[in-house]
Amino acid sequence: MASQKLSLRLAVCLLNISEARKKDIVERVAKAALWNNQGEKQIQTTVLNIFSDYDYNRSVITLAGPVETLGNSVLTACIEAFNLIDMNAHVGIHPCLGAVDLVPIYPLSDSVSLEECGRVACDVAEKLTHDVPDCSLFYFGYADQPLKRTLVQRRKELNWFTRRSLKGTERKADVGAAISSRCGLTGIGASPYVMNCNVTIDTQDLNVGRQIACAVRGASVGGLAGIQAMAFPHEGTVEIACNVESCKGETLSPLTAEKEKHISYCIQGEEYVYFSPSSIEKHIKKLANNFGVATVGTALVGFTPERCKNLAEKAIGEGTGEFWKKRKVLTM
Repeated sequence: MASQKLSLRLAVCLLNISEARKKDIVERVAKAALWNNQGEKQIQTTVLNIFSDYDYNRSVITLAGPVETLGNSVLTACIEAFNLIDMNAHVGIHPCLGAVDLVPIYPLSDSVSLEECGRVACDVAEKLTHDVPDCSLFYFGYADQPLKRTLVQRRKELNWFTRRSLKGTERKADVGAAISSRCGLTGIGASPYVMNCNVTIDTQDLNVGRQIACAVRGASVGGLAGIQAMAFPHEGTVEIACNVESCKGETLSPLTAEKEKHISYCIQGEEYVYFSPSSIEKHIKKLANNFGVATVGTALVGFTPERCKNLAEKAIGEGTGEFWKKRKVLTM
């Protein structure tokens, strides 16, 4: 078993689809990842987790496997999602533009490069335009050559955050057909691992949530490096939804006190760091206290990079494709 683990060059896709209210559809998309286009089982692919949020009407499916074959699993899952989800009928509070809204590929094993993950993303995109003629995609990160624009940059350029009508002419895909109202527009790319950490605050005042989200962002003075955040009304409270990006380690080396709040891992021998979920929760709790508001819970969407790698090795070693069933589907 140990030798098998050492030989695996793992990558992961946190596939974001615009459906959470129909569990059967979400599970059909997840199960599709375990088979290739020829109907052959992908024995080294595992679905580690499904996270579905009813209010967002959005699910994140964690697909892991060897980087050499992960693209096949991502492709079949995306095809199934495009077949089952119609953006014309979608209702949810989370911004989105596509039935398959986001296809990020992240390296898990130290030996897997960001450039390799970028090539996987581009290959999936090209095959999708053949298998789903109505789909349209934009590139980000290491799939967006030579610019390597970040996901946030691309989303701002395409007005993803405002979620205006797809019928407008201001949006253009990088690959695929003209944007259709059914499939919408999909982001696909590669970057260092991005974790999702959502902290709920005990208020219905969305303005308070937006001020906290702004303050916690890495772009704000006193914010946390690598954090992108938005505030949403959620089940009678407000949720601060944080994308936790990994940053190169040397960018934080002078901040000794701050480094204690980070967790590090390596991509091809280069150190990357990210804020731990507990430190994000503590920071948001402090900000919320300034408004006389308490925090009431934190949800991690999926796993930390290290936990994801360890579980992928375990699931693949056991031959467990539907690993999420052992953990149960996580919902909010």
